[in-house]
Amino acid sequence: MKILLLGADGFIGRHLAFGLRSTGAEVIASARAPARLAAMGFKVLAADLTNPATHAAAFWAPHLAGGVHVVNCAGLLTGSEAAFRAVHLAAPAAVAAARDGGHFVQISAVGIEAAETPFARHRRAAEAMLADLPEVTVLRPGLVLADTSYGGSSLMRALAAMPVARPVVGTGDQPFNPIHAGDLTQVVLDCLRAPPGFGPWEVGGPETLSQEELGALYRRWFGLRPVPVCHLPVPLAHLLGRLGEALRLGPISATAVAQLQGGVLADPAPLLTRIPARPRGVSGFVMDRPAGTQDLWQARLYLLKPLIRLTLALTWLASAALGFLTPAARIFEMVPALPEPLALVLGRGGGLVDLALGLALLRNWRPRATALAQLAIVGGYTIGLSTLAPALWLDPIGGMLKNLGILALIAVHLALAEER
Repeated sequence: MKILLLGADGFIGRHLAFGLRSTGAEVIASARAPARLAAMGFKVLAADLTNPATHAAAFWAPHLAGGVHVVNCAGLLTGSEAAFRAVHLAAPAAVAAARDGGHFVQISAVGIEAAETPFARHRRAAEAMLADLPEVTVLRPGLVLADTSYGGSSLMRALAAMPVARPVVGTGDQPFNPIHAGDLTQVVLDCLRAPPGFGPWEVGGPETLSQEELGALYRRWFGLRPVPVCHLPVPLAHLLGRLGEALRLGPISATAVAQLQGGVLADPAPLLTRIPARPRGVSGFVMDRPAGTQDLWQARLYLLKPLIRLTLALTWLASAALGFLTPAARIFEMVPALPEPLALVLGRGGGLVDLALGLALLRNWRPRATALAQLAIVGGYTIGLSTLAPALWLDPIGGMLKNLGILALIAVHLALAEER
């Protein structure tokens, strides 16, 4: 079996890529930037689905000749209307039209009928577009969990690992019946081998837990003692979600809050009458392996990551304000070895650089490049000032000494820059 996998660098996509490959299938992993997938041993196809070139069947036809199947995991949660239409409609339509006898499995989502988010609207439109095409199956997974985590599943782990209290949104009794990514792989494989029809088919696990019970399960998996449950009022949770989106705090978003508030419950029974796959219950697969130290680290760092970014942003913005507002005479006193005009230019110009870094951090703009720029500037400040005014190291307030801690914090922020 040969499969073209769109969106192969996403959370679900990566697990499907590895799971399908483990069954002996040849997987062509397609993503906008597939270099890491290539390093993982996959044959790759670089394809930015917002590029009009990918909206023509001719782009895909050479890769689909001879009955190659298609599994489409590609999708956007945020973006412009044009980007949503390109990724959810134009590119998949071109791929579907370019098939040479292969089947097409579309990975959609549970709950899109009632939601009015751009994601839900375009997922519905994609399903309608595919409904008229032959050999297409639409799967609507509920909550997908795995040995790794990303997005909503990472947030769930982070909340479970909180030290004093375990937050839940609202009452905490919202239902979830998660499916393991490995079991989803088997469902996809069954649908390729013996297509069950268009659907759409909901996909979930056989065990239903509440939001509060799921958090408690993960806390037991971490080996942490129980802590009291903290019920966040829904309006407060939504406010935090909107604030998280405005500040681009990743794990904290209106979408994540809505998912926790409403629950994610799929009805897999109709599909399971047509395929041999039998997904496991969440209690079983979570406890199938022990939590490693790296799992606990990730859970604890997940919410600290945006806190680190905001702390650095405020530090740079405050430094910029000081650079603009500090009297010139004080600047001259701090670096007497420099000519006064040069010292003033460096002081005010440094404020502009600090302002740019603070704004870049607030918007989470190119986090890796921003972290490297911070390391270069703080390191440059430290070396330069040590040369021009070594007495600053003896400042009783420890201004220069604090640079060492800031450099370490920036290095941690750089290490956490990768989302997947």
